[in-house]
Amino acid sequence: MSRVLIVGAGPAGIRAAEVLAGAGLHPVVVDEAARAGGQIYRRPPEGFTRPPEKLYGSEAAKARPLHGSFDALVAEGRITHLPGRSVLALRDGVAHVLGEAREEIRYDRLILATGATDRLAPVPGWQAGGVYSLGAAQIALKTQGVALGRRIVLAGTGPLLPLLASQLQAVGAQVAAVLDTAPLRAQLTGGVGMALARPLVTLRGLRLRAGLGRVYHAGVTLERIETDDSGPTAIIWRDARERRHETCCDMVGLGWHLRADGTLAEIAGARFDWDRAFHQWLPRADALGRAGEGLYLAGDGLRILGADGAELAGQVAAIACLQDLGLTHPDPAPLLRRLARMRRFAEAMACAFPWPAEAVGGLPDDTVVCRCEGVRAGDLRNTLPLSGPEANRAKSLGRVGMGRCQGRYCQLAGAEIIAAASGRPPSEVGRLRAQPPARPAPIGAWLSEAATECEAEAE
Repeated sequence: MSRVLIVGAGPAGIRAAEVLAGAGLHPVVVDEAARAGGQIYRRPPEGFTRPPEKLYGSEAAKARPLHGSFDALVAEGRITHLPGRSVLALRDGVAHVLGEAREEIRYDRLILATGATDRLAPVPGWQAGGVYSLGAAQIALKTQGVALGRRIVLAGTGPLLPLLASQLQAVGAQVAAVLDTAPLRAQLTGGVGMALARPLVTLRGLRLRAGLGRVYHAGVTLERIETDDSGPTAIIWRDARERRHETCCDMVGLGWHLRADGTLAEIAGARFDWDRAFHQWLPRADALGRAGEGLYLAGDGLRILGADGAELAGQVAAIACLQDLGLTHPDPAPLLRRLARMRRFAEAMACAFPWPAEAVGGLPDDTVVCRCEGVRAGDLRNTLPLSGPEANRAKSLGRVGMGRCQGRYCQLAGAEIIAAASGRPPSEVGRLRAQPPARPAPIGAWLSEAATECEAEAE
C-alpha cells in the first residue's frame, strides 16, 4: 500500500485526509499544533471552556464539522495524527521530523498543506516589544483567551484586520483604532469583483467592518510607532486627507493579508513563479495541485484562497494522488469549478487590499527591515553596490533574512527596497532560497544523532 504523508492539519490537510481515508488509504498527518484545525480554526487546549461561537464567530458552523470529522478518523484508526511536530527536511522519500525527539517518516506520496504566514510591511518602530503580527494576536486570543494589550491598535490591510478587531471587541478588549492602508477607491473597485464572485461572503465582510464604527479608518499612511522601554506608547499616522494623528496604545498588531508558506514545497522540489495578482512568489502546480512527481500542494501554501478554498484544494490534491495511484476517486470537476470562483474572489480581494509596495520601497534608512538581525533599510541599500539587485546575494552580504524566521517576515519587504533602489520590479529581484532545517531546531536534536552514528562506526 502507498505511504502518503500529509503535512498540515488545517482545512486543506483535513479534507485531503478524508478523501484518502475514504479510498481505503491510511495517511499520516503531521502538524505543528497540538490539535487539528489550522490557524483559521485553531483549537484551544483541552478543557478550555469558551464555545466555538466565541472563538470562530460566524465560522463556528464550519469549524465544528471539520474538527469532528478529523477526530472521528483518528479515533477509528483510519489515519495517523502526529501533532506537535515540525517537518525540518525532506529528502529521498524521508521526512525528518522534530517533536519531543527527532524521527523519520518514509513516504512515497507527499501532500503539503502548510498554509500561510502573516505578510508584514515594516513600520519605523515595529521592532519593539509589544508589536505583534495580526496572526499572533489572533492565536493568543483563540488558544488562551488573551488580548495582548489594554489599548490596542491594529494596522495593515486585508480581511483579518477587521475580523480580529471585531473578535477583540467581542471579548471586551479596547481597540483604539483600526488603520487600513488600502485606499477606499481600491476597496470599492476590488469589492465589486468580490461581490460578483461571492456575494454573501462580501456582504458579511461589509457588516463586520461597519460594526467597528468610528475606530476604523481607510486609506491611512503609517508614519511610525512611538515606543519606550515597556513597548509601544502611540502610533503616528495620516488619514486619507493627509491629516496627522497620534493614537495612544500599548500594543500594535500589524498585517497585510497573507504570504504563502512555500518553504517545504521548495525543499521538496517545487518551482515558483511571481504572481502579479497576489504580489508574491507562489508554487507552480497544475489544476489539481501536482507540483512534481508524487508531490501535491493544497491550501494557502499554494494559493491564498481562504479556509473554504483550502478545503476544496485539499480534496482535489487528494484526488490527484488517487489518480496517480490508479485508484477509484471522486470526480474533481465540480470542485474545480468552485475553486475557480474562489480564485476570482481572492484576486479581487488582492486588488481591494493591496500590498503597499511603494511605501515599503521608500522606507527611511533607519527603519529596521529584518527584526531578527537588526538590519535597517539603509544597510540593505548600502549592500547593493556589492551584491547587485539579487535577493540571495544581498542576504549573503547584508544578513537580511538570516535570522530565526529565515526571511519569512522580511524577504518581501527586502525585495521591495532592493527593487526601488535599483529601478527594477520585485519579480526580477528574486526570492530567498529555502533550505533545511525549515524551522529553527535545537543543536542537541542533531548532535544526539551524530553521537549515535559515531558510536556505531566506532563499534
